[in-house]
Amino acid sequence: MTYEAALHALADPTRRAIFEALRSHPRTVSDLAKTQPVSRPAVSQHLKVLHEAKLVQATPKGSHRIYAVRAEGLEALRRYLDGFWDETLAAFGAEISKRNQHR
Repeated sequence: MTYEAALHALADPTRRAIFEALRSHPRTVSDLAKTQPVSRPAVSQHLKVLHEAKLVQATPKGSHRIYAVRAEGLEALRRYLDGFWDETLAAFGAEISKRNQHR
């Protein structure tokens, strides 16, 4: 998975809300639909996009599927964002070094 797939999947506010709802514990589509402002079929479609982006996993249980966050699915996005943080810290360190040299 690329960070672009995660960014695309999480760009939609409803998908982001569904993803965040799964942070606390795994849930079925029906459970998620009760807390979302969209229909059960719409929740299923959003979960499909999250699943394709490898951000959630589905585990069959009887006639239901239990959805949960895949922490490893965020790794590519985390690496991408960490690159910005690394650059920011390096620039901050360079500025401090520069100021210390002028003292």
